[in-house]
Amino acid sequence: VQLQACGGGLVQAGGSLRLSCAASGRTTSNYRMGWFRQAPRKEREFVAAFSDFGETYYADPVKGRFTISRDNDNAYLQMDSLKPEDTAVYYCAEDQYPYGSMWASSGYDYWGQGTQVTVSS
Repeated sequence: VQLQACGGGLVQAGGSLRLSCAASGRTTSNYRMGWFRQAPRKEREFVAAFSDFGETYYADPVKGRFTISRDNDNAYLQMDSLKPEDTAVYYCAEDQYPYGSMWASSGYDYWGQGTQVTVSS
């Protein structure tokens, strides 16, 4: 599976961005997709995900502000009311035949290249 993330950029606090993740080479309908982010000098952290049952999950810091969605082979992350602390490189990830924690980066086998999101105050 190959994942291509895009849509990052520079935005002022309170603004919005929409990230996209295009997937190719998927061989099963049994998969989950997630978004993670990594800020400088910090660990990669979970942001949002679709479970293999299609349920959505969000990290507490983004609940009510971010929305994950998908259509066909693509996943999206709509980010509203952005804050400076949302500044990070954002990665999309996929796990086929999901096993392990959805909340941990170790629970995903395939990763996109990352897209930079910078929120100015």
